[in-house]
Amino acid sequence: MPEYDRPHVLMMSEITVDGKLTLKRGASSKILMKYMAPETELLLHKTRAEYDAIMVGANTIRIDNSFLTVRLVEGKSPLRVIPSSRADIPPDANVLGPDARTVIAVSEAAPAENVARLRDCGVDVVVVGEKDIDLPGLMRVLKRDYGVERMMIEGGPTLNWSMLNHRLVDEIRLIHLPFIVGGADTPSLVGGMHIETEEEMFRLSLKRHYMCGSNLVTEWDVLYHPRE
Repeated sequence: MPEYDRPHVLMMSEITVDGKLTLKRGASSKILMKYMAPETELLLHKTRAEYDAIMVGANTIRIDNSFLTVRLVEGKSPLRVIPSSRADIPPDANVLGPDARTVIAVSEAAPAENVARLRDCGVDVVVVGEKDIDLPGLMRVLKRDYGVERMMIEGGPTLNWSMLNHRLVDEIRLIHLPFIVGGADTPSLVGGMHIETEEEMFRLSLKRHYMCGSNLVTEWDVLYHPRE
């Protein structure tokens, strides 16, 4: 996909020293996020205020029930974007509230009653993909129909993998938490399929690192090999 057809995308996440996002599978990332330095919390909300849209996966919404709004700094909350192929967002999800505009991306296979319920909540529902979400297609819709030039993702391992696999991530910003939690099945920054060779690795270039309060923050550019 040509660069101009989609938003510029930043992946931002907090991770432990061993690369984990949560204490264990199924646990909310908010448990670890409460250990972020106050300065780093401000950085997160400042970043949200600088971007046109913010995207997380449906499973993150089910576990964390995040608001995805700007609260700690001055600024407008970004457009909230949630890919949910089955349109099965919980009815009490905070992203369905009126405090920011929300787009739910669904597939053609989503049950009609789920789609109707979401629309009744006042959110925008866009259909992209037959059974699964067509992420490149969604990126085009966000830029063309919603004017999204810059989007950040605070995704879980599945969304992070899918966005990288489609070459849709331009930058990564990591907030490093000084903990090791372990666990063979504890969610890490990127999930997805196992790679077979080193040629399949996603290569990064470190462009900046700094302390934000007591947290190390690293910023990376994502380097993609030219397609054959």
